[in-house]
Amino acid sequence: MSRSPGRKQENHKISRELFVLTYGALVAQLCKDYEKDEDVNACLDRMGYSIGIRLIDDFLARSAVKKCRSYSETADMIAQVAFKMYLGVTPSVSCSSAAGNEFSLILDKNPLVDFVEELPVERASLCYCNLLCGVIRGALEMVHLAAEVSFLQDRLKGDAVTEIGITFLRKPEDRKHRR
Repeated sequence: MSRSPGRKQENHKISRELFVLTYGALVAQLCKDYEKDEDVNACLDRMGYSIGIRLIDDFLARSAVKKCRSYSETADMIAQVAFKMYLGVTPSVSCSSAAGNEFSLILDKNPLVDFVEELPVERASLCYCNLLCGVIRGALEMVHLAAEVSFLQDRLKGDAVTEIGITFLRKPEDRKHRR
């Protein structure tokens, strides 16, 4: 039997919806388990970090990307390849520092919040998608790039866009490897 060409896309969409709903249930459970938003945010970051350190192997194997030569190439790779591959969206990238080590990923659409209208008032400091920050940080660490990753703006909190900030912590000349 042959499969219809649209079948794979349909399964991908169902899997994405299941993932988004499961993620929402995870965040809801963490909110029940922890009183403070900061504890939930930290837990999501730790979970994301663990995912990121494992996900980088899959990313490198499936994408066949070449080594990035600069922080801007790395930020573009995260946006144009990784986000597209795993979340089906492509954020825009902007450099926000003269040193060239701070970047913003601006998401027009965040698939993790497809079924979320707004955060409850009592959870105003919750960073609902903090898992993404941990994933990025963990993956970057596995390719020897230390970075701070955090949400700068979030539509769930009333901001105009969803913006993830990435600050690479070493100078580019510190990244030289032995050959």
